[in-house]
Amino acid sequence: MLNSSLPDQSQFLETILYIIKTYYQVILYGLGITFLLSVVGTIGGFILSLGLTQARLLKADKKRDNKSVIIFKNISKFLGDGYVTLFRGTPMIVQAMIIYYGISSLKIFSWWNPLTAGLIIVSINTTAYISEVLRGSVQAINVGQMEAGRSLGLTHGQTMRKIIWPQAIKNSLPGIGNEFVVNLKDTAVLSVISVVDLFYAVRQSASSNYRYVEAFIVAAIIYLIITYTSSKVIKYLERKMGSVRLSYDKS
Repeated sequence: MLNSSLPDQSQFLETILYIIKTYYQVILYGLGITFLLSVVGTIGGFILSLGLTQARLLKADKKRDNKSVIIFKNISKFLGDGYVTLFRGTPMIVQAMIIYYGISSLKIFSWWNPLTAGLIIVSINTTAYISEVLRGSVQAINVGQMEAGRSLGLTHGQTMRKIIWPQAIKNSLPGIGNEFVVNLKDTAVLSVISVVDLFYAVRQSASSNYRYVEAFIVAAIIYLIITYTSSKVIKYLERKMGSVRLSYDKS
């Protein structure tokens, strides 16, 4: 039954204001969950992508490596590339359904719930995308820097850790920031496993008064505000880092 204080359908703006005023608490809660999923998912994805990218960059050297090392490197690269292909080639909504309901059916994890599943799903999905960003950044670095590191007596691993990776990560920050903005929007698909994010909260408020158009316009406005603001903040930080790097180079 509709709330008697709900404005008439002809009062479009009044209805939007009514939805915001009446359901602001649940909407703010959903917005908080959206930020939680995006922040944790992006940070978790970045951390996991470091190992994944390293595995994808492994190259077997038939002159230096023994047979076991060659096999290990080839398998690691194959699995790493396969992971990226799988998670970039399938929608996150499908991944969410398979992972959440697949693990739920096992009934062995008492802590398994929609929010925990959502955090894991966003993290492993983001891992694939950030890995591609990092791989491109590593490959864009002049090969002479690797040779310079080796000429200084550093091993391949030490050269990667001390010379290549710091530059690659710094160059990847814009792409990682963009992935965070993408996650702010894409986490809406997790409503299919009942994660109470912004989209889910707005949908619940709409179902209680049957004003779906007005409710989702509210959602669209909020998504636009947070993605636009986040993009501007990221670009500002990029410029600040660029100016700091430039002043350091001049000194």
